[in-house]
Amino acid sequence: MLIFSHVSLIRDGRTVLSGIDATALPHGLIALLGPNGAGKSSLLAVAAGELAPAGGECEFDQLPLARTHANTLARRRALLPQQSSLEFDFSVREVVRLGGTPFPDIPGHELEGLIDSVLQLTDAESLTERRYLNLSGGERQRVQLARVLVQACAAAAQGPALLLLDEPTASLDPRHQHMLLAGLRELARKLPITVLASLHDVNLALTYAEQSWLLYEGRLVAAGKSVDVLTPERLAAVFQLPVRRVEDQLVFGLARGPLA
Repeated sequence: MLIFSHVSLIRDGRTVLSGIDATALPHGLIALLGPNGAGKSSLLAVAAGELAPAGGECEFDQLPLARTHANTLARRRALLPQQSSLEFDFSVREVVRLGGTPFPDIPGHELEGLIDSVLQLTDAESLTERRYLNLSGGERQRVQLARVLVQACAAAAQGPALLLLDEPTASLDPRHQHMLLAGLRELARKLPITVLASLHDVNLALTYAEQSWLLYEGRLVAAGKSVDVLTPERLAAVFQLPVRRVEDQLVFGLARGPLA
C-alpha cells in the first residue's frame, strides 16, 4: 500500500506539493492527472524516494521511501521518467534485461522468460534484435516500458511492488496506448503491483484506471474512483476548458473566439 501523509515538497524555493493525503491500494492502476505544472512528476519522484518531502511522509508497504537505501528501493519499486536517456548501442533485449540488474539472484532462464513476457505485453517482440539507438521515439518508449516492467515483476515475485510511470503513453500511437494500459491493468490485478501513472488523456483514465488522482497547483483536488473524480465540472475547473460528455466520452472544447 502506497500512503502519502500530508506530504509537502519545496523545489527552488517554490512549494510544488502541499498537504497531499492519499492512499493507493494494491492490485490497481491509479491515474494521476492535472495540467502542466500541477505536481504530477514531483509526486512520482516522492513516491520513488528520489525527492524527500519538506513535510509529511510517503510510505510503501511500511517503508519510509525518503529514508530507504537506494539498493532496497530498486528491489521494491520501478520508475519510468518522462525522458529516459541511453546513449549506448545496446540491442533491445539488452536494454530490457537491465531491468533485472537489482536482482542478481534470479536464475538466468527465469529472467529470460520474464523478458519474453514483458516484450509481448509492450508489443516489442519484433524489436528484440534491433539496436536501441536506431528505434523511433515510440519504439524506444515501448522498450523502456518493458525494462521497468521486468524490474517491477521481479520485485513482485518477492512481495508488494510499486510501478511509477510518468506519462507512459506520451510517445505511443493510439493502439499501443490502449494495449499498454489494458496490459498494466491486468498485470496489477494478477500480481502484488501498485501502478501509479501520470496521464493527459482523461478518457484513457476512465477506461482503464480503477482510481484517479486529480492535481491542481500542487494540491490534490480529488481522489477516488475514476468515474467519480473525473467529472465534467471538476475537469473544466482544473483545465480551464469547457468539458462535455458525449456517449461515455469526455470532450474538451474551445469556446468560439477571434481565432475560431
